[in-house]
Amino acid sequence: MNWIVFVLVGSIAQIVDGSMGMGFGLTSTTLLLSLGATAALSSTMVHLAEIGTTLASGTSHWKVGNVDKDVLKKLAIPGGIGAFAGATFLSFIDLGVAKLFISTLLLLLGGLLLYRSVVEVPSQIAIKEVKSPRFLSYLGLTGGFVDASGGGGWGPVVTPTLLASSAIEPKKIIGTVSMAEFIVAISASAGFLLNISRLDINWTAVGGLALGGIITAPFAALLAGKLPAKALGILVSITIIVINGSRILMA
Repeated sequence: MNWIVFVLVGSIAQIVDGSMGMGFGLTSTTLLLSLGATAALSSTMVHLAEIGTTLASGTSHWKVGNVDKDVLKKLAIPGGIGAFAGATFLSFIDLGVAKLFISTLLLLLGGLLLYRSVVEVPSQIAIKEVKSPRFLSYLGLTGGFVDASGGGGWGPVVTPTLLASSAIEPKKIIGTVSMAEFIVAISASAGFLLNISRLDINWTAVGGLALGGIITAPFAALLAGKLPAKALGILVSITIIVINGSRILMA
């Protein structure tokens, strides 16, 4: 497929991710699976591309003041550990099982994204508790593992949880989660690349996704909290559910 298509997909995915705090991995991995890539290969290419896109996105959010440094430190390191573990897990399970597993996980994450987009959950946890190392460590570890093993999921797991359980400004949550995802992307990529002999990476796809995401990252950071997040979330989640649901039925 022409690399320009991957640039376009990366651009759209980054606009969604940078403005909502979620969506790049889910969107990109769903496309790569639809094109016939294996589960581990899809997640590898997406996370390699995300090294560039998350750095650009995180830096853009940092510059406009959308990053909570205290939360960032407590979230990023456990996220990286979880991502490395998730990548290692996905690299060693059977290819057929892996594809069904990742499609099922993407379907569930699409459902989570749809639920979070439709239902507004009231705040239940005080901001002091949200900033506690234990709470953020568990959240980061879980989000990182799901993200690497499912080809996406850091945003849908971490962003809605913080939005629903804290008084932190939405744009700061989005910015902080985006910045932490840079560490997650590096860790997941390291876990996959240790098994590079088992993978046939399409560097055209990686470069296209990364370029598209990097180009639109600064604009996405400025759009954080300004786009109609509910409508955007519903559209993206339904697309993910339909594509992955169809793949599971065919399997």
